[in-house]
Amino acid sequence: MLAKVLSCAVVGLDGELVEVEVDRGRGLPSFVLVGLPDAAVKESGQRVEAAIKNTGLVWPRARLTINLAPANLRKEGPAYDLPIALGVLAATEQVPPDAVDGAMVVGELSLDGSVRHVRGALPMAAKARREGVKTLYVPAEDAAEAAMIPDVEVIGVPHLADLVNHLHGATVLHPLDPDSLPQPQLPPVTDLREVKGQEHVKRALEVAAAGGHNLIMVGPPGAGKTLLARAMPGILPSLSIDEALEVTKIYSVCDMLPPETPLIQIRPFRAPHHTISNAGLVGGGRWPRPGEVSLAHRGVLFLDELPEFGQRTLEVLRQPLEDKRVTISRAQGTLTFPASFMMVAAMNPCPCGYYGDPGRECTCSMSMVSRYQKRISGPLLDRIDIHVEVPRVEYEKLADERLGEPSAQVRERVEAARERQRARFAASTVAGRPSLNCNADMQPADVRVHCQVNETGKSLLKAAMSQLQLSARAYHRVLKLARTIADLSGSETVQPPHLAEAIQYRPRRQF
Repeated sequence: MLAKVLSCAVVGLDGELVEVEVDRGRGLPSFVLVGLPDAAVKESGQRVEAAIKNTGLVWPRARLTINLAPANLRKEGPAYDLPIALGVLAATEQVPPDAVDGAMVVGELSLDGSVRHVRGALPMAAKARREGVKTLYVPAEDAAEAAMIPDVEVIGVPHLADLVNHLHGATVLHPLDPDSLPQPQLPPVTDLREVKGQEHVKRALEVAAAGGHNLIMVGPPGAGKTLLARAMPGILPSLSIDEALEVTKIYSVCDMLPPETPLIQIRPFRAPHHTISNAGLVGGGRWPRPGEVSLAHRGVLFLDELPEFGQRTLEVLRQPLEDKRVTISRAQGTLTFPASFMMVAAMNPCPCGYYGDPGRECTCSMSMVSRYQKRISGPLLDRIDIHVEVPRVEYEKLADERLGEPSAQVRERVEAARERQRARFAASTVAGRPSLNCNADMQPADVRVHCQVNETGKSLLKAAMSQLQLSARAYHRVLKLARTIADLSGSETVQPPHLAEAIQYRPRRQF
């Protein structure tokens, strides 16, 4: 007898349909699994047999052939345990053969029959919706995550016996209502009001958040660079539902989604250590997985002690910073992961950290300072819009009991500036072109339309190009930065004061 159960595989960040075919034939008892399975899938036979027996059902003494179709799609992970078990039970008529027709089933089985968590429930549910599948059976632990996708009836399965009784009609497993889930508590973030002094750096953070610009802070140890960077998520606009689903999908595929957080509601903040590898930063592996730049999608990638990162590791950032995505090619195929993030970097000006500090003498030679600063290439620095120096904080400011402006007030101005950008881009979007999210995403054609300046501004730009030796990329970045500053001030046009502030954020010191 032949039974078929629909399941799903995760390839990159998307789901792909997999049909589990179970054939019970004559011959000596055996279990044959085909369809390009990996080691975890090949071991499913032992798990499924033990789970069926320990649930009180009958493991057939027959020749069982299981095919995972399509055969050219590699199957990995234990998510096929539950559909294989249902296929075996349907082929042996222990459950109604048509009980799961039109439904998708995923889940790992314990030896006692309980159903364990699997990664990628969200992209699986999204695939079920695209294919018109109305019912999705997932582990009870993953039901809240899968229920974030509308128009799919998500049923959490705690135990194999519960699902068998549900299919027989003896008991009922009710679909999960996402509106009934308790709202998770958002983790606290660093508030700008706790940062003493550094008003000009806070202004730079506000400009960066308003336009999605990359930023680098240079200053001595203990000046507050890390604290300022960790305050960035608190002033960024809230995630839209579409952005939240994008981010949640990445974390679901990487199996990094907390069970009590079915939907990520705050922008990611990733701070990898400087010993990270190329693959860890941008993604990779034999079967590519997302890296830190994708985990920071729609959020912040913070690189502390920037010169300590390997030079080759830093250079792989150049393409994601420009294209907002990462393409990884392997012999088995090519995968593309999203990587639209803000890069915030921090560094000391020299190995000892006190070069140019008026309060403490630097112990480094000029050659040491030069070698240290040249660890960061010019092309990478050219892709950073805002360069700001973070000086030592004086005692009077540290001892002042008054608090600064809270992040909530800064975020209101940032959200107002982003709203102006969205309205402007919506009115000028060309059919067939992806919509822009913020000023940093503008291409040269968009800059020509949205960043026009008067004659005074052109003279200012000409002088800056000559004195600062700006590249063509830096020229466009200055204009985009000026457009953001104009949005923060509520101006419809880019004025010379906006350009002057944007030019001030270009590096004075040649690294």
